Amino acid sequence: MAFRFPPTRPTRFTARWLARGLVAAGVALSLGWGGVLYAANQSVQGAKKEEAGFDGDAPTAILIEASSGSVLFEKNADELRAPSSMMKLMTAEVVFNAVKKGDIKLTDEYRISENAWRKGGAPSGGSTMFAAINSKVSVDDLLHGAIIQSGNDACIALAEGLSGNERLFASDFMTKRARELGLTKSTFANSNGLPDPGNKMTVRELGVLARHIILDYPEFYKLFGEKEFTWNKIRQPNRNPLLNAMEGADGLKTGFTKEGGYGMVGSAVQNGTRLIVVVNGLEDSEDRATEAKKMLEWGFRNFETRTLIAADQPVGYAKVFGGESRSVKLVAKTPVKVMVHKNGGDKLIARIVYSGPVRAPVQEGQPVGVVRVWRSGQIAVETPVYAAEAIGTGSTMRRAIDGASELVIGMFRAGAEKL
Repeated sequence: MAFRFPPTRPTRFTARWLARGLVAAGVALSLGWGGVLYAANQSVQGAKKEEAGFDGDAPTAILIEASSGSVLFEKNADELRAPSSMMKLMTAEVVFNAVKKGDIKLTDEYRISENAWRKGGAPSGGSTMFAAINSKVSVDDLLHGAIIQSGNDACIALAEGLSGNERLFASDFMTKRARELGLTKSTFANSNGLPDPGNKMTVRELGVLARHIILDYPEFYKLFGEKEFTWNKIRQPNRNPLLNAMEGADGLKTGFTKEGGYGMVGSAVQNGTRLIVVVNGLEDSEDRATEAKKMLEWGFRNFETRTLIAADQPVGYAKVFGGESRSVKLVAKTPVKVMVHKNGGDKLIARIVYSGPVRAPVQEGQPVGVVRVWRSGQIAVETPVYAAEAIGTGSTMRRAIDGASELVIGMFRAGAEKL
């Protein structure tokens, strides 16, 4: 069932739907550039050409605007596939985070074990930084080798240096950190993406990870744009073909295995807008580069950023249980922005979703839920919302009335579910 609300003043929500449990508040905006906002029930996977305006050849793909996280295009974005060397982004993030927290230093040195040398070094026949067996290499140089040269030996050395064992690193470091970042589907069996049934990621989660690295580690992100690195007197170019093929391209990582096909996580900035593209499952490296470039160019050419809701502007209300007030005003601490087609006509969908009713007392600034915006059936952006005011505990009578109301609602819902 869908709800349509009449347009009102720009960026002002005018209606809400509140229910016990998981609550979805449908909201409406007059967007000013021809967009119409509806309330809806679900997002759609595998966008069609006429809906998204882009017909991609990659089996799985996603295009994201970095600042807002707005999704411009997606195709089978939640399908798990072998990420190949793109998985090195997770290893890099674990190391970045450890450095940021002060657990390790860039000057710390890790030994290149026989295991790292045989599985990922010169004898392996795969991508390597050619680190010598039993040599000691700094964390900084290992990061250069892993990111620029896609060195499997560098990743294994980092994994062994941090945890003592690569398998332990994959389970206790990579997986744990992925869950902290909200990557709920990704699984890891090693540090570098070499073939293993346990290595699985979606292009959506690769995009989320890339966005996190770009926004949270700007000092480390510069590594992804370096075009070459020399180690052990062997100079190797960056394997990312976008760096020399597209204006503003500065990251991130390519990957290939027979199981996963050719894939790429790429990013570029043009006119102050950064886009992130992820493709996977292509049949050759040229198609990978062409597809990523084509998708980025389409995004830059056809979209622009619009602010739907300013920071700290009310976005709606949440129902309160047992409070001095029966509802609490909600705000977003950051602007809710979405990328829209430059030619207008976008149909946007917005819902405020929270678990409720919210029990009193409610603290000002308390997280309550999220506002989700869909564009053409795809989730475009999701932004947390918070209580804009404090709501104290209500009287005994108020709590009793609210309790009775929730009991009746629960009974009706239980009856409806049996029908």
